[in-house]
Amino acid sequence: MARITRPLTNTEVDKAKPQAKVSSLFDGEGLELKINPSGTKKWIFKYYKPFTKKRTNLTLGVYPDISLADARKLRAKSKELLAKDIDPKDHKNKVSLQQKERLENTLVSVATRWFEIKRGEVTPDYATDIWRSLELHVLPSLGKYPISEITAPIAIKAVTPIAEKGTLETVKRLNQRLNEIMNYAVNTGLIYSNPLIGIKAAFEKPKKQNMPSIKPNELPNLMQSLSVASIKIVTRYLIEWQLHTMVRPGEAVKARWSEIDFDNQLWNIPAETMKKKRPHSVPLSEQVLNLLESIKPISGHREFIFPADRDPRSHANESTANAAIKRMGYKGKLVAHGLRSLASTTLNEQGFDGDVIEAALAHVDDNEVRRAYNRADYLKRRATMMTWWSEHIENSATGNFSLSSSIRGLRAVNS
Repeated sequence: MARITRPLTNTEVDKAKPQAKVSSLFDGEGLELKINPSGTKKWIFKYYKPFTKKRTNLTLGVYPDISLADARKLRAKSKELLAKDIDPKDHKNKVSLQQKERLENTLVSVATRWFEIKRGEVTPDYATDIWRSLELHVLPSLGKYPISEITAPIAIKAVTPIAEKGTLETVKRLNQRLNEIMNYAVNTGLIYSNPLIGIKAAFEKPKKQNMPSIKPNELPNLMQSLSVASIKIVTRYLIEWQLHTMVRPGEAVKARWSEIDFDNQLWNIPAETMKKKRPHSVPLSEQVLNLLESIKPISGHREFIFPADRDPRSHANESTANAAIKRMGYKGKLVAHGLRSLASTTLNEQGFDGDVIEAALAHVDDNEVRRAYNRADYLKRRATMMTWWSEHIENSATGNFSLSSSIRGLRAVNS
């Protein structure tokens, strides 16, 4: 006849005293209270593992943190799992691991790991902008959320205040960055799917605005304004450099003397400086070489061609040219980036090959084979086009002082 175990009472459990050796009180159905000589009381559930039928123990917790009633509930849950051929200990370890991962993989921690990869794909300034936007608009409210618990409504609620201010371009970028982080979480096995794919539909689309630029026939007025502008000489060099070379403002300010190939008349911009992370070469016209010769006494002994005013060891700020153009009376009419549009429009109107113009602007050709095949040819055709463009700028400055033609003029006088 099987022995029947009498269930424990709360009084028995509470008054159980430690012995010289480990002792136990039994409640039945595999549940026992193990009492250590130190006085610690632990609830243990003894059972046979599914399939192997090997006898094993599962620690349910310490008394009095886990009461007798609590221990019986945990025993019941364990027996339910066993009825489904699930090992209670394996299940507990799995749940504990999931909980640990849940707490460790918060949005801020996942975003940090994603950013370490992202920053290698963009320029340093753009990387700074990405992380600053997350720190300012997303992480304060969502940073501590486990990545697995972030849903579309939660993300939309966090971004809505920015949308209400009317900064829709910022909203667009935040949605893009949140989606990139969630896709990273999917690809690294942290979550099964990205719940934020459609959140952009919850916000008004920003109206596409082209960078303010002037019409080709307004170039002479720009050159006249530039010639009398009350701006620092390095800033003026920078604006003319951007105008002649057709590069982006962030690429222009980071120009280094070491990147100039005087023998082949090329400016070889490294990939890390370029927006698309691809190296880019700019053919240098005679006017641009004149600019370099003219600024050499100022920065020829330094790393950057256009040194910062406060720290000459660094380069000028990307916003320097914009601020100067605004002071020249072009607020709302022209920005530094718009100089590229001015060049593009003029060259297209003059009938230059659109592909050559796009190559000069460093717009990526989606066809890899085409780009590789045409690179050398484009460089020669671009050199011809850039010479025309520089001469056009010089002619537009007729009657005004132009830095790009000043040295040539001096040579003509001295000869």
